[in-house]
Amino acid sequence: MIPQKNQFSEVDDWDEPEEAIRVYSKAEIAAMQQRNAARYRALSPWKIILAQVLITAISMVFWSIFGEPVGVSLYTQSAFLGGLISVLPTTLFLIRLELAKKSQRLNPGRFLAALVSGEFIKIAVTLMLFIGIAFYVPGVLWVPLLVTYLLALKCVWLAWLWR
Repeated sequence: MIPQKNQFSEVDDWDEPEEAIRVYSKAEIAAMQQRNAARYRALSPWKIILAQVLITAISMVFWSIFGEPVGVSLYTQSAFLGGLISVLPTTLFLIRLELAKKSQRLNPGRFLAALVSGEFIKIAVTLMLFIGIAFYVPGVLWVPLLVTYLLALKCVWLAWLWR
């Protein structure tokens, strides 16, 4: 005989009552989604990439105005490289997920594998870009590059405000 929970002990205050789990039908879930559609709109990841490009452009304008000399200078080019380091890996990650969605044999395991491999690609490309710029771009200014990179990374926060 397999002992049941609390078979040999008294019920005390520490025991939690079991919660009833409500199972919704497909029609009920569709009705809830439709009712809350205005509040929970789908967020396009391409809008995040667009926001990253816009933030990069704004940062380039800022650095071209306040950099020395005024105009297109090493400050502006460094800001561009910072935005590129953010936008390019994010775009590759998104393309990887889009290809996985269009696959004929999509299941949760394959999508998770695509998500993990896409994230690996994103990290690897980011590291390669940072290392490549450090070695092959002479005189790069790290402050505009890193500021633009961090601003472009935080565009995900802006995307939540658009919802």
